[in-house]
This record gives sequence, C-alpha cells and structure tokens, in this order.
Amino acid sequence: QIQLVESGGGTVQAGGSLRLSCKASGYSFTISGYCMAWFRQAPGKEREEIASIYTALHSVETTRYADSVKGRFTISKDNDANTLYLEMNNLRPEDAAIYYCAGTSGVIGNCPVGSGGFAFWGQGTQVTVSS
Repeated sequence: QIQLVESGGGTVQAGGSLRLSCKASGYSFTISGYCMAWFRQAPGKEREEIASIYTALHSVETTRYADSVKGRFTISKDNDANTLYLEMNNLRPEDAAIYYCAGTSGVIGNCPVGSGGFAFWGQGTQVTVSS
C-alpha cells in the first residue's frame, strides 16, 4: 500500500521560508517513469500544481514549476530516504494554502498536467503566511 505523509507546514511571516517534506512508503523513488508533485489549495480556490519532478531512465530528472512560484520554490527528492521536498523562500500571503504531495508511476515523457493524472496523495499540510 502506497502512503504519502507530508510535514513541515506552519506559520511564517511574509518573506520567510519553509521546507515541506513528503515521506513515501510502499513506493520506491528509484524506479524510473514516475512523477512526484506538490499541489496547493487555498480556501475557495481550485487545487493547483505548483511543482513537479519527473524521473526518467538513468535517473534523468525534469522539474516543472508554476509561474507563481518560479524562482522562489524548489522541488527536490532524496531517493535513499524516499522523501520529496519543497523548499519555499520569500513566502507571500497568497502562498497560504494546504499543500499536498502527489505521485504517480508508469509515466512517459513528463509529469501529467493537473491533479487528475496523479494516483497517490498525501493528507496535506497547512501553510500560513502572515503579512
């Protein structure tokens, strides 16, 4: 059974930083053709993808970011620890949301676009940014 568990959320002042973690079990980060991603959902808004990382053969990785976080957020993973990270810098009040990690396997080319393409989800972690 595949499980994703997020941690690292909290409250931070605008301009501050947080690092989110997503620990995966029952799912190996060493397998090619899988995609891991971070989504977020603010109250009254749709869930949006903010960053993804696709692993192809020979561990070649491709990352993708939403324009709203490009240059401020970094997605990465530790294969040995089976953990996905999201480093968030220069946080803004509009970054406040519940952040979810998601994964899927059997992917060819790049990560799917949109939440519908992801098979596994974590429970979410709250990020609050005060101005």
